Amino acid sequence: MRSLLRSSLLVVVAFTLASGDLHGAAQTHNARRRSSPTQPVRQAQPAEDLLPTQVLLDRAGFSPGEIDGRGGRNTTAAIEAFEHASGTTMADALAAATERPTIAYTITAEDAAAPLTPDIPEDMMAKAKLERLEYTSILEMLAERFHASPNVLTRLNPMARFVEGEQIEVPNVTVVSAAKTTPTPGITVRVSKSTSMLTVTDTAGKVVMHAPVTSGSQHDPLPIGSWKVTAVVRNPTFNYNPDLFWDADPAHAKAKVPPGPNGPVGVVWIDITKPHYGIHGTAEPSTIGHTTSHGCVRLTNWDALRLAALVGKGVDVEFVR
Repeated sequence: MRSLLRSSLLVVVAFTLASGDLHGAAQTHNARRRSSPTQPVRQAQPAEDLLPTQVLLDRAGFSPGEIDGRGGRNTTAAIEAFEHASGTTMADALAAATERPTIAYTITAEDAAAPLTPDIPEDMMAKAKLERLEYTSILEMLAERFHASPNVLTRLNPMARFVEGEQIEVPNVTVVSAAKTTPTPGITVRVSKSTSMLTVTDTAGKVVMHAPVTSGSQHDPLPIGSWKVTAVVRNPTFNYNPDLFWDADPAHAKAKVPPGPNGPVGVVWIDITKPHYGIHGTAEPSTIGHTTSHGCVRLTNWDALRLAALVGKGVDVEFVR
């Protein structure tokens, strides 16, 4: 059960600013997390067998999306990308790893005092009446911090109450911090519509980040082409414009939806030169790679933060079929 690469992609993030009318914002639903759809990965394995693999991948910068211990299409794609980029098989990487896939974490007073929004409405106009769209529970907050589904935390800690002072077992991922970083020079962001994957490469073509995404739909297809980053917005307010959504309620009007991890665009909005489109986080990480969006590119909040630490104004963004 030992796993994890020593080298990991260190991500630093913070929250700010308000976005414009973002046509690509994903549909948001009640923010209570659900388990993600799964498929067998190469061979049938018990539910927790893939947790070490998923944690190793996440730390190496090849995100499996939400860590659920079960795997599926996102994990399979991450394994293939990792093996191709590293020239190492997953089995060899696991055998060579020196760190445990889970570690002990003590819930702090700060964790327990974090603001929550226990009841988040489905309706966008109702969301706009709230002050913030925070996590619905400490469990949800901790699950997202450690890149996992709430179900993983409850399976790892069946007797836990998730209260201050309690020691729990969590995935041993690199936790993102709340500070800005200097963008990495010369990188390119590439989003593939056919594979639902985002890849960041450096000037030498080396993969520095790989993550599953949800991009576009039949009504709002991904805008294939070459674009550039114009701004990185942390903690974005969402300026909701129902005219930009084919499925908006006819009774809806323009409104400002407050920021927060359970907001329509999550904790980060990365604006690009294509008007109303961008790359952003989500309130529902279990859906990434499995559903459609309103044209924009959605990642888990932690992957959006990881990407935000790498990019800046002028970075090349390519949307391909």
